[in-house]
Formats: sequence, structure tokens, C-alpha cells
Amino acid sequence: MVKHHALLAGVMLPALAAATAMPAHAARIADPAQADVAAQTDESAAAPADDIVVTAVARGQNRLDATVATSALSGAALIDLAPRSAAEAFRQIPGIRAEASGGEGNANIAVRGLPVASGGAKFLQLQEDGLPVLEFGDITFGNADIFVRTDFNIARIEAVRGGSASTFASNSPGGVINFISKTGEQEGGAIQTTLGLDYEEYRVDFDYGAPIGKDWSFHVGGFYRQGEGPRRLGYDGLKGGQIKLNLTRKFEGGYIRFFGKYLDDRAVGYLPNPVRVTGTDADPTYTSLPGFSINGDSLHSRGFLQALSLNGQNVAQRFDVTDGMRPLVKAFGFETSIDVDDDWTLVNRFRFSDVSGGFTSPFPASVGTAGAIATELGGAGATARFATGPNAGQAVPAGTLVARVVLFNTRLNSLDNITNDLRLTRDLTIGGGEGAVTFGFYKSRQDIATDWLWTSHLLEVRGGGNAGLIDIRTTGGAAVTDGGTVAYGASFFGGCCRRVYDLSYDTNAPFASLNMRFGKLSVDGALRYDFGRARGTTFGADLGGGRVGTRPVDVDGNGTISTAEQLTSVVPLGSPAPVDYNYDYLSYSLGLNYRLADTLALFASYARGGRANADRLLFNDNNVSTTTGALRNPALAVDFVRQLEGGVKYRDGGTQLYATLFHARTEEQNFEATTQRLFDRSYRAWGLELEGSIRRGGFTLSAGATYTDAEITRDAVNPAVAGNRPRRQADFIYQATAQYETDRFALGANMVGTTDSYAQDDNRLKLPGFTQVNAFARFTPVPRVTLSVNANNLFDVNGFTEAEEASIPADGIVRARSINGRTVSAAVRFDF
Repeated sequence: MVKHHALLAGVMLPALAAATAMPAHAARIADPAQADVAAQTDESAAAPADDIVVTAVARGQNRLDATVATSALSGAALIDLAPRSAAEAFRQIPGIRAEASGGEGNANIAVRGLPVASGGAKFLQLQEDGLPVLEFGDITFGNADIFVRTDFNIARIEAVRGGSASTFASNSPGGVINFISKTGEQEGGAIQTTLGLDYEEYRVDFDYGAPIGKDWSFHVGGFYRQGEGPRRLGYDGLKGGQIKLNLTRKFEGGYIRFFGKYLDDRAVGYLPNPVRVTGTDADPTYTSLPGFSINGDSLHSRGFLQALSLNGQNVAQRFDVTDGMRPLVKAFGFETSIDVDDDWTLVNRFRFSDVSGGFTSPFPASVGTAGAIATELGGAGATARFATGPNAGQAVPAGTLVARVVLFNTRLNSLDNITNDLRLTRDLTIGGGEGAVTFGFYKSRQDIATDWLWTSHLLEVRGGGNAGLIDIRTTGGAAVTDGGTVAYGASFFGGCCRRVYDLSYDTNAPFASLNMRFGKLSVDGALRYDFGRARGTTFGADLGGGRVGTRPVDVDGNGTISTAEQLTSVVPLGSPAPVDYNYDYLSYSLGLNYRLADTLALFASYARGGRANADRLLFNDNNVSTTTGALRNPALAVDFVRQLEGGVKYRDGGTQLYATLFHARTEEQNFEATTQRLFDRSYRAWGLELEGSIRRGGFTLSAGATYTDAEITRDAVNPAVAGNRPRRQADFIYQATAQYETDRFALGANMVGTTDSYAQDDNRLKLPGFTQVNAFARFTPVPRVTLSVNANNLFDVNGFTEAEEASIPADGIVRARSINGRTVSAAVRFDF
């Protein structure tokens, strides 16, 4: 700890001494809410509201002066586009690859060429009002996007890619996406009722904010919705909502804002489903199976609503499958900005989030016919009968497709997060240039306390929410399964993964930055030193050392041990494995921006940032000792990303154009729960990112495209894939929105697309490219009343974001995840 303090002093004290000796004149924007009404620079081309960047920078600044690539998506655009999840909103941001096929959460998200080796958003941080939703974006079954919602509270979503994202946030070397809330600076609100026209969802959104007297303002908003959702499940897969509020007090020289959030929701999590694939790996054709639509159905069913298993204390418990992704978040905090004197400004953000819930969803380990599976499990002459569903008790035809399902039943006991970000900024003048120096200290503590309670089942492949669980009996009539349960453990995954995590991760990071402007030239540089520790215990047979994971248990308590109960996974609670190690790393960024004219700028930046590996590093004795908890190799603790980018920015009236060339090198150690595969790799990516918009009268066109050439340059586990393109990485991703608007009505269309990619890293089976088209229309018959219709995936295309198989199997059935099919909603909104 002494060396940490010494380094902090060594970095900060010389700069502090220099800064205090200099006068200051630079303008200040500390409050993100004020970015909508002011620009930091005084150029003649006034900046639109969404061109003031406040994310991952020392201070709000004009987008034309930023030395990194930035984008913003307004709250009004979100209302028109009506994304069905946060990931669908992210697809509108250039450079962001969001695989929006998991439902309300559980999306894989990456930034221009950085890999998604397992799941979640490893190198990207999701924030709400400048603080992380979770410290790590890829906690297994606890991805950060599960715990955020898009609603009327959002003023805009900002995205920063590369550059200062490495040095103004921990564990985010790829970039930061920040949900910025309304704060009631202007009085007004709305209430909207939305109805699914061709799917079942009923939703109410509301918000209201206003100044209170001279110095106070507030904002409150939220939503509640219920319904089956965009796929046919046979039950309400969506049920819940959230409420957020904030209260701001302004005073001379600053402000203080208090905020709170309560999210209590249930949202189905869509995992890969069976689909038929014909043709060749290089030119495949994906078609839905008879009676099962790949973009409109799911293996969720009214015939599979509950599951019996042992809990994390090895006590039998019945779990509700309909909970799906169940985020429960109770958060509160404050943000303050104080002008300490004429030169110094102190900004502090604090939040505590009580986060818990669960993740429950069926994953098809494989698919076969009922006859073959009956023989496999029960021997020759074994029979299959429906245990649940509309055909309960009837024999299952031998050719019926059946999924061997592992139910991912994970309890999120605690993902609590406490974060504080303190910054002290001084305006200064150096050699005729104006700027600011910032010193800060970041502190967070992230809990990861989860129980993995997986079980194995046989489930009919049938759509409409009508699939039934299937029982197998031997030729002599002996039961092989219990009401469709094959094992009270993950027998289809070799009995693995009955786990308990009880961990905490402390992250500390002093940081410093210098931002200067010398006429047309802007220069900024920053350092960040992260040091942290991982402490806790893990339990599981996967840890080895004689830990027993499967034994006979009378799970249902009927006094006998069935065949399925012979295969009961237990947690070896008497044999914990410690987790006890420290880590540290240095991140840095340097950026330049040159204003060729009021409307035109060139920029370049280079950054090295790190991402501390969290829970995915564990349950591997080659990584972490199961006896001491120490790292086998300290280098395993952190993966580094190095990014170089440069480009041009142009904005003149209603025309904007941004072009960025980028190059990135990435290290990756990871573990994937579904395939039980370890990753130890390096990657290289380069490409071009384009973003632009044009406004002429009532017509607006905005578009973006990213070309990426990515390669696996090294693989310590599977050297054969070196030189291949990373899985699911397309050459092009793109988006565009065209809209025509008058005072009374608006019409618009949006498209999001991708070219082909490979399902796996061996580069055999392709995932076809696709273009999804969305459309919207709104009409205001009288002031303050708006009627609207929104169509998501208007042409009902299949868009595959991932597949488990590396090649077309002999039976032609691949397990893949597609975007949702067409959903059309209508809404009535009243503004006040």
C-alpha cells in the first residue's frame, strides 16, 4: 500500500505545484445537465445540445474539440425508435457491436473490433450519470445491461470509444456508454400508454420535472409493463418496471444533486434455439423448424414453469422459471460540483447500489429425436411420454424433436456496488494556452455472490409456448426421469458447474489529466493507476482436489432415490477454495485536436487501458491456486487494450460528418459457461468508422458504418485458430435513419445491419448478414396529445447473432440465436 501512495504523490505533486502557480480563464461545465445549454468553447459555429461531451472527459467540451470519437443518442430519438432493449439502442451508435438477441438484457457488446470471446461487455463500461452500473460488464449471468432500462428518464445516451475512456474510468479500455438522466432544468413531463398490436405487452411510461423556486429542480420518471413479450411463451415473460428520481439544489459556485433508483423487473432471457441449416458452411441457408419459428418462438413454455433443485446450501427448493432475468436494484447517491475558489472546482459522484436477483433460462445442450434419446437414456425398447403440456400423458412420436436442456438457474445473491469518483480541477494558462489540470481518485467495491444451480431436462421442440417436458421409461416401465427432469445437475454438461461464488473486488485508482488549448490546437493527456484486490471464497466440484460434486439425494423428499436423483449435484460446502490476490496496472492516453476552421477539425489519440479479470478467471487451477487463492501468474489479472485512432470532424449548420481510422491490439483471458472453454489470446483489429447526418427543413438523414478487419494473432489454448477472424466479427456493421417531421406529424424509417461473420473461431460455418428495418409514425391531432405507431423488424427477418456449432451437423440442426421477429406497437402520449 505504501508504494501505491508513493506513486500517487509522485504523479500528482509536481503537476499540482505547477498548476497552483498559474492563473486560469477557461470556462467550466461540471454539471452534465448544463451541457444541453452551453458550449465550453466560443467558436462561431454554435454546437447543438448533443455535441457537448461530458462522458469520460475531465470537463464537458464541444465535440469538435474532443480528441476522441464520440456519439450521442437523444431521448427524443429513443422514443421514436422505441428499442425493445438497451442493446437495440446501442446498435444505433457507430462503432458499437451489440448482439441484441437476448431480450431485455444479456447482450454481447463490443467496440469496433474488440473481441467478445465469451459474453457480456468485457472491455466496455455501461454507466448511469457518470458512474458504472457494475464495475465489470461481463459478470457471468450478471451482464451490466440486465440492470438498466431505456425509458423517459433518459436525456441522452453518450458513447466514447477509445482514448480517454481508458483513463477516466476503470475497466473500460474499449469505451464508455453513459445513460444521462433528465434533471428538471425545464418544466414538463409526459405520460404514455403503449400497446403491442401483434404481440402481448402493455406498458405505461411517465416522467415529470421542473424547477422549484430559484435554486431547486427535480425530475421523476419510470415505467411499468406486463405481457408475454415479443416471442410466444405461453405466459407473461415481462413483468415489472422502475422508478428514478433526482433533486438538485443550485448555489453560488455549484450544485448538489441527490438521486435514487428502484428497479424490480422480470424479463425473459432468450438463449440459442434450434434452427435447420442446409447448404454448406460457406453458403448456409437457415430456416425455421416445422412448428418452431426461430425469431418468434422460444424453448420457454407454459409446460416448463418450475424446476426443483438443491439451493446453494444443498437444501431442496423449487424455482420459478418465469422469473427469467430478474434484476432487483435499489440505488441512491449524490453528485456535487463546488467552485472552491476562482480557479479550483471540486466534483464528487457517489452511488451505492443494492443489486440482486436471478437468471433463469433453458439452454439446449443438444437436440435429437425422441426415439433416439429414449434409447440413449433408457436402453432398447425405452419409451417417451409427455410429462406436461397439452399432450401430457400421451406417447411422444419417435421422430419428435427433443432438446436436452440445461436450465441455467443462477441466483444473484449480491452484485452490490459502491462507487465514489472525486475530481479536483484547476483552470490554468501555460505559454499563452488555456486549459485545466485535473486530479482525481476513484474507489469502488463490487460484490459477486452467486449460486449456480443448474438442472437437466428433456423438452419438446415446439413453438407457441406449448412445448412439454418429456419422461422416459425403460422397456420394463421403470422411470428414468422425474417429470421431465433427467438429473438434478448439469448432466448434459458432464455434471459440471454446481458452484457458489462469494467474492468482493476492491478497485482504487488515482488519476490525473492535463487539457490545454493553444489557439486552434487542443492537447490532452491523462494517467490512471489502478490497484485492486480480489478476496473471497468459491465452492464447487470443478475446483478438483477430491471435491465431490454428484451424489444420490432424495430431492423431492418422498423417501426413495430415483434414477434422476442418483445424478444430483451438490456444493462441497466443506471444501472452499480461497481467492486472495492483488493487482495493479497503469493506463494512459494522449490526444490531439486541430481546428482547421470553425466547422472542421482533425484529431488523433493513443491509449493503453486495462481490464481486471473478475469471476471468469476462477475455477481453473492454472489461473488461481485452489489452496492459497493466489494467481499462478500475476499477468493473468489484467488484460490490456492498446488503441490508436485518428480522423476528421466536420459540422456546418445541419450537416455533420465524422470519420475515424482505428487500430487496436487486445489481450484476452476468459471462460465461457456454455461451452466450458477457456480462452488465452491476443487480437488485432483495424478499420474505418463513419458517422454523419444532414438536416434540410423537416427532413433528417443520419447514418453510420464501421469497417473492421480483425484477426486472432495468438491462441495459447488452440493455436490452430491463430490468423483467423474472431467469431461473430463482421466486416461491416451499419445503421441509418431517415425522418420527415412537421409540427403535426412525423414519418421515419431506420435500418440496422451487418455483413456475414463466422459462428466460431475456426472460420467454417457462416452467420449470414442481415438488415433489420424499423419504422415509426406519429401524429399530433391536438396540442399535447400524440398518437404513434412503431414497427420493430418490419419485414420480419431472421438475423443471427451467434451459433453454438462450428459446422453444419449431420442432422442439419444448429443451435443459434436470432433477433426477435416483427413487433408492432401503438402509443398515446400526453405532454404536460
